[in-house]
Amino acid sequence: MASAISQNSLPEKSVQSDSHSKLEKRTSSESSLEGFDVVENPAMEARVWRKLDLRVLPVVAMFYFLSFLDRTNVANARVAGLQTDLKMTNKEYSIALTVTYVPYIVAELPSNLLLKAVGPNLMLPTMLTLWGIVTTLQGVVKTYSGLLACRFFLGLLEGGVFPGLVLYLSYFYPRYKMNLRVTAFFASASLSGAFSGILAYGIIHMDGVGNRPGWSWIFILEGLFTFLFGLSSYFTLPRSVDKTWFFTQEEKDYVNAKLLSDNAQKDEDGFSWKEVLEALKLPQLWFCNIAFFCSGTILYGLAYFSPSIIQSLGYTAANAQLMSVPPFAVACVVSVIASFISDRYRCRGIVSIVSVIFCAIGFAMFLGSKSTHVQYGSLFFSITGAYTVAPTGSAWNANNASPQTRRATVIAFGFVMTNSGGILATWLLGSLSPAPRYTKATITLLVLSIVAMVFCTANLCYLWSQNKKKAEKRMTMVSREEEKQGLGNHSAWYIYNL
Repeated sequence: MASAISQNSLPEKSVQSDSHSKLEKRTSSESSLEGFDVVENPAMEARVWRKLDLRVLPVVAMFYFLSFLDRTNVANARVAGLQTDLKMTNKEYSIALTVTYVPYIVAELPSNLLLKAVGPNLMLPTMLTLWGIVTTLQGVVKTYSGLLACRFFLGLLEGGVFPGLVLYLSYFYPRYKMNLRVTAFFASASLSGAFSGILAYGIIHMDGVGNRPGWSWIFILEGLFTFLFGLSSYFTLPRSVDKTWFFTQEEKDYVNAKLLSDNAQKDEDGFSWKEVLEALKLPQLWFCNIAFFCSGTILYGLAYFSPSIIQSLGYTAANAQLMSVPPFAVACVVSVIASFISDRYRCRGIVSIVSVIFCAIGFAMFLGSKSTHVQYGSLFFSITGAYTVAPTGSAWNANNASPQTRRATVIAFGFVMTNSGGILATWLLGSLSPAPRYTKATITLLVLSIVAMVFCTANLCYLWSQNKKKAEKRMTMVSREEEKQGLGNHSAWYIYNL
């Protein structure tokens, strides 16, 4: 069997090679560790990533699709009569959304740290199955307090999903292949925004079936599907590369070699609180976190209130559901294209900056015009920008921390900040800034877009300067063996993704 790493690249381990190997080309340009020399087989390269893209990525994408759908379908239910039937004020509606985010935020870090120990093949399906039950129960609540209880447990069970999925994908893909995959499953969030509008338009016509209002069927039908998919995912998610049933041993060795060369699996033995603290010392963590708070406020503001914003432009409740589809559909397509560019040219920072500029353009259009057509058109810019910067920023954040515990911490804190922005979003539109102009909210979101752009730029400049220093340090060293073990992303051979 062909070895995926040459013998001189791993002095501490005996690695056997096959003289009949078809692995012809050595590449170190794609590796973050120049001290390792990955032997690449083009046919193997295409085959292993294609298998993962067909077997793992669709399941992961469906996880996030259902997560976002079940968390934000309350926006469609509100337009369909939820707020009226439960006699909620705008303030009480905002409280119901906020209740979701408190346990959501609290669960993110411990969930990510437990993921490896428990096993993603057990933990992720369990969370999905349980929140499917909770989503379904939202459809049978008759009181405001019942809705609050459901939203609390929904947040608790969903909290670890997005950071967990990003961390899970890093077990299978090298850093330079991550953004397209993260975007592929995050694009399902914008797809859920489009799909929920179409679905809600059809479901609300079930009003009166079973003596239930149309909005209750939105929760019941979507929750039941989530529950069933959660049960099926116990049999479809592999725990790790070595536990995949669709790889041959040679393919497992090749993928593990690529991950090792990318420093994705090196220099760590088990969990360490020291690595959690090391993560909190990283400047790039805080640059990204401030940008994440800003972009999170924008993202969830649009996710929760787009149907209401569109309805305030003069559309009926049913038509508002349908008119929410095009902006999210465009966002889905653009985010995938942007992720391809980001992976192809290794320019995550630039893509993030351009994305928040799109947000700023959209909010400026909405604020500066009284034309309902222009205001509706502005959503194509703001929603596209928000749904593009989120996956690109997430991949950028995950790419620049190592080893795994440090990366898990960085990812989790990033989502803590994103969802903290979600709390602000639940109050900005409706409660603090009334329809139809949402003036204070729009100004705030415009300012947050500019702040996010500034900190994305600061992070890009910082990482560029660190790469320059690392290059200078490598010039003074003969090999990586001169460095002490356990440096992770502080290693001179660990090149930050820009």
